[in-house]
Amino acid sequence: MSTAYIVEAVRTAGGRRGGRLAGVHPVDLLAKSLDAIVERSGIDPKAIDDVVTGCVSQAGEQAMQVGRMGVLASKLLPQSTPAVTIDRQCGSSQQAIQFAAQAVMSGTQDVVIASGVESMTRVPMGSNVTLHMKEGLYSKAAGIEEKFPGINFSQFMGAEMIVKKHGFSKDDLDRFALSSHEKAIAATKAGAFEREIVAVEIETPEGAQMHTVDEGIRFDATLEGIAGVKLLSPDGAITAASSSQICDGSSAVLVVSEAALKAHGLTPLARIHNLTVTAGDPVIMLEEPLFATDRALQRAGLSIEDIDLFEVNEAFASVPLAWLKHTGADPEKLNVHGGAIALGHPLGASGTKLMATLVHALKRHGKKYGLQTMCEGGGVANVTIVEAL
Repeated sequence: MSTAYIVEAVRTAGGRRGGRLAGVHPVDLLAKSLDAIVERSGIDPKAIDDVVTGCVSQAGEQAMQVGRMGVLASKLLPQSTPAVTIDRQCGSSQQAIQFAAQAVMSGTQDVVIASGVESMTRVPMGSNVTLHMKEGLYSKAAGIEEKFPGINFSQFMGAEMIVKKHGFSKDDLDRFALSSHEKAIAATKAGAFEREIVAVEIETPEGAQMHTVDEGIRFDATLEGIAGVKLLSPDGAITAASSSQICDGSSAVLVVSEAALKAHGLTPLARIHNLTVTAGDPVIMLEEPLFATDRALQRAGLSIEDIDLFEVNEAFASVPLAWLKHTGADPEKLNVHGGAIALGHPLGASGTKLMATLVHALKRHGKKYGLQTMCEGGGVANVTIVEAL
């Protein structure tokens, strides 16, 4: 079986809801990352076999096969470049990486762009599930209501269930949220994101500007301020401050074969070492990364101690905290440049976004193995292990 390599990985800086990226059409936002991946890698655009794009809310301006629309909006990709749009909820573009890698490893394709986009300002969460609903979200004919009577699948409910199951306090969540901002602040000030961020030109009241800094980071964050945010449920522990931020953004990763490396004179950033996806309890749902990580490490023949850096999506603070407790991983290796609580979680774009941060962090810190995992609606989780080169 062939080896799949990551040659380049980029992302836009996150934009807050209604913030600096709100005026950018999601198709154009995606095209920015697609063009950047081509330009920075130096790949011949005609050599790209496919573009796999993750997007969760495929409605409105993100409808009409947004991956293909991104190709057509690109300044560098020819219209002969195929594209497909996929939805594995929050793991959509992490799955795009895995589909790209599988295509390369199988020998059916040599150069694939995995990408993702989500403008949560312009296409709000739930836009694609509220139209023309006749019978409700859970079909009686499919037997879902029989299997899970009275259950309304909710990621927020699952996050609160994790809090109770693993014995976390509100203070635990608040302190984790603060650390996310502190790490993101330190990374931004140190220039750690400069290699991965694609500048996006935006219009502001002061005129045209380049958007290059993640807008969600609270540079004045304090524990007192975070602790004072209102609970989302009266009997719960989670607040907006300990949850991922609604975010606009796009990202992309170039995955190629060894033959393509040689043919195009490319220098790889990393080798893809393991691809895993598992599914479990759809009610608590966000706990699945714990068990997916166990399986990925077993299949890769690695231990948790072998991994140098981890990217565990901060959908809610309870998720990475439970993951740390379950795996026994070193907290100092986790989300070293901050996570979605500070940087934002642009749903379909988050998988390739986290990979961009992970591979560049491995190179920056001189580390070898990185592991990325993402909790996903319905109780699914992806794990991808890479080896920096």
